[in-house]
Amino acid sequence: MDHPAKRFPQISAVGESALLVTLDDRISQAVNDRVRSLDAFLQSHPLEGVLEWVPAYASLLIYYDPLTLKFIELRQYLVTILPDLRTVDRHASQHIDIPVSYGGEDGPDLAAVAAHCGLSQAEVVDKHAQPLYRVGMMGFTPGFAYLMGLDPLLITPRRETPRTLVPAGSVGIAGEQTGIYPLDSPGGWQLIGRTARVLFDDQREEAFLLSPGDEIRFIPVKLDVL
Repeated sequence: MDHPAKRFPQISAVGESALLVTLDDRISQAVNDRVRSLDAFLQSHPLEGVLEWVPAYASLLIYYDPLTLKFIELRQYLVTILPDLRTVDRHASQHIDIPVSYGGEDGPDLAAVAAHCGLSQAEVVDKHAQPLYRVGMMGFTPGFAYLMGLDPLLITPRRETPRTLVPAGSVGIAGEQTGIYPLDSPGGWQLIGRTARVLFDDQREEAFLLSPGDEIRFIPVKLDVL
């Protein structure tokens, strides 16, 4: 029996004071552009009762005050504006180069990723450093940017046993995602390198180095492989 195709966008209640706008059920730059467009619209068109919102790869979670704004009112407002959203200006985003030391103590899982992918360690580094990545969303810990654009040949599952401590600056792969740990924290991503760039510093005027929509290029500065 064929199941009917899902229709998007979908707008659903999350508890009594939040609403989830789902624009698709897949990860792509086109879908992420629409999420960013909705994010930008909400910033430039404040709506009384909307408190804050959290963009993700393909959805956006909106928190609102139910004493000021009813769910049905917010839902109707979104239904009205979603069809006419203009794509955000991608040129307004930052382009940031991230120097990375690959392999050795800085990338203890590089050999495992290479073995899983059927590549040499040098090939993994080359394929990881070639793409221009996009920050799709933030999460997990302050300043952690989930990057879109990983070469499909590098898709590798998370470690079966997460580490209790991953050093800040570690660059890892998990499934079709790559990212950088901004703080010392537990984690189960496959670590292939490390950067000295500071991604989160609450003493800076802009605490986060990266933001959704930014473009990232990894620059190999050392290749420590067998």
